[in-house]
Amino acid sequence: CQSLVEPQADSNGVGLEFPRFANPSLVIADATRLKQVIVNLLSNAIKYNRTAGTVTVTVEATATECLRVSIEDTGLGLSAEKISQLFQSFNRLGQECSTTEGTGIGLVMSRRLTELMGGTIGVHSTEGFGSVFWVEFNMANMPPERVATIEDDAVRLGTPPSVLDQTPQTILYVEDNQTNVEMVEHILSVRPNLRLIRATDGAQGIAMARAHCPDLILMDINLPGISGLDALKILRQDPITQHIPVLAVSANAMPLDVVEGLSAGFYRYLTKPFKIDAFLTVVDLAFASTGPRPPEDLQ
Repeated sequence: CQSLVEPQADSNGVGLEFPRFANPSLVIADATRLKQVIVNLLSNAIKYNRTAGTVTVTVEATATECLRVSIEDTGLGLSAEKISQLFQSFNRLGQECSTTEGTGIGLVMSRRLTELMGGTIGVHSTEGFGSVFWVEFNMANMPPERVATIEDDAVRLGTPPSVLDQTPQTILYVEDNQTNVEMVEHILSVRPNLRLIRATDGAQGIAMARAHCPDLILMDINLPGISGLDALKILRQDPITQHIPVLAVSANAMPLDVVEGLSAGFYRYLTKPFKIDAFLTVVDLAFASTGPRPPEDLQ
């Protein structure tokens, strides 16, 4: 994690302080997803820090036999009101108009991944003095014969079956906005069996659908050249692609837009910004389907 964020810290003029261990500290977690959570917290601590600030990482055992990893920054800190809004999707706490890039879902996904691994995540902050974000996981006192993975905790938490199904599946996202693509990539990162490929316009989307035969297509409506609705019509007329479920993912949120999209043959019509859990549920339903909904289901 340190090597991954050092270039970002250098470019932002932020110093990094990491602990050194005489012996390894072990937790029960999925290694890849744990790295994803830690890197996200480190990246935020760097992005929202002061110039010439520092990020300090500490690791300590708790009284409940957990290991806590704390990431402390010297940024502006958060008010109680902002802390209460931290884990809301797409809420960047007033940073939307700043020059600092972000999608507003990094912390949401970090919490989801942490909880799927049986851990907890939290924050302590003092406005004007910086913040400390932390995650805790159950300790392993010796090298475990088997390290728990997201799949194990998903069973315990009753996560949808598609999370447990490791059959590789491909999703084609037809979208010209890079930020929207990164947002969906973040959301789908909890499904390690999913591969996301992208087309930037309707014509390219049609060509990629024919070439790759994805298991699911996400389609924006307002695309350069061929619109999402026109692209859907072409896909439905082609025997190679007519069976693929296509979800509309659009900022066109008027009721007439939704009705028009469903009538055109979209499996579902999701309006931006959408709730992460709702999005994943619809993806599960689409994978379980054999194709677009018949007209009588549109009622």
